[in-house]
Amino acid sequence: MRSDSCKEKQVKAWCLYDAGNSAFATTIMAALLPVYFREVAAAGLAPNSPAALWGYTSSLALLIGASLAPVLGSMADIGGLKKRFLLVFTLLGAVSTGFLFTVGYGDWMRALALYALGSLGFSLSMIFYDSLLPHIAPHGRIDEISSRGYAWGYLGGGALLAANIAAVVLLPGGLGARLSFLSVGLWWITFTIPLMVLVPEPVVEVNGAVEGGHVLTRGFGQLAETLRNIRRYRELLVFLVAFWLYNDGVGTIMKMAAIYGAEKGIGMLHLVGALLATQFVGAPFSILFGKLSLRVGGKAAITIGLIWYGVISFGAFFLERAWHFWVLAIAVGMVQGGVQAISRSTYGVMVPRARTGEFFALYDIFSKFSGVAGPALFAVLTQLTGSTRMGIVSLILFFAGGIFLLRKVDVDKGMNEAGNDDGSPKRSDRVRA
Repeated sequence: MRSDSCKEKQVKAWCLYDAGNSAFATTIMAALLPVYFREVAAAGLAPNSPAALWGYTSSLALLIGASLAPVLGSMADIGGLKKRFLLVFTLLGAVSTGFLFTVGYGDWMRALALYALGSLGFSLSMIFYDSLLPHIAPHGRIDEISSRGYAWGYLGGGALLAANIAAVVLLPGGLGARLSFLSVGLWWITFTIPLMVLVPEPVVEVNGAVEGGHVLTRGFGQLAETLRNIRRYRELLVFLVAFWLYNDGVGTIMKMAAIYGAEKGIGMLHLVGALLATQFVGAPFSILFGKLSLRVGGKAAITIGLIWYGVISFGAFFLERAWHFWVLAIAVGMVQGGVQAISRSTYGVMVPRARTGEFFALYDIFSKFSGVAGPALFAVLTQLTGSTRMGIVSLILFFAGGIFLLRKVDVDKGMNEAGNDDGSPKRSDRVRA
């Protein structure tokens, strides 16, 4: 009984971290900072420059993070450094975010530099956060615990965003927004403490774990081994490429929605209010999406979500009024968490049970790389056409490409390949393909 109680405390501590770092995704990436950047930090620049600069910076930060992630993930496995790396990159993200308090009128270069560092810390910390899940989830409950983390993330990110909206409304000038940036850094660090105290560092399972520079050498070696092995799993590899495509579209909508709305003249309160609604719509619809996948299968559920995303992108082309943005934000909330959750579980059933750590690290890498092309395409088309409308509608290409490749994935065959590799039983009873 005592062991069960201890395990549950670890689970709650792990979920609390999601509630903490999700504040960066809501207040910084999606809601307040994009609007503050356009109206304050980048004031005086050419009309389309803020959106383009924001897109380029988002792509650069994610490209750097995706380049560092593979070897850092391998080093964490070999050296028992998951929690240490998690803390380092959490502090990088949270402290950089807190320093956004110092950004004032015309400080667009400082704003972009701090945003890039914050984004880098956020993306890299998630690798080590995700890597702890298999170690803290009780047997047979990994899907439940993962879903709980998503739900707590929606609620935590939404709760602080609501408080920050109130600060923007009630406090004079830009003080409310600047205090909101500071609050995100403090919130993130605070919700990291339970995880650091209660969740133990996983036991190193890689033979020959070493310290210092040798960890780096072995990290590169383990990365090469992982990449060689992935080619043996065709279905899983095709799924990863499909995921890379459509998740780029999903991520770009999340990152560029607020600045796109601001370009169309939607007021800050409408922008952040609608994005706040997305958070609270997302929690229950993630659960409903899971039930949908049980009825129609994981691939079909993802496809339905991607078609819906295509409709959203097309509808965004015609955005003119504030209520249009509200409708689109709620529509995003209906599928955002569901597509992410079912993608992870569909991938999970095609992973060899004995090697879930390595393969989920690769999944994180593909997730990071999937955040590069979308914002860059948005930025390029915005500059070439002089309008953000073509940038947002171009995301349909990512969803269509993802659906095309997803249809080529045989999930049953992928599950059989994974089961044949490690001798584990076939898992067709866990999820419908």
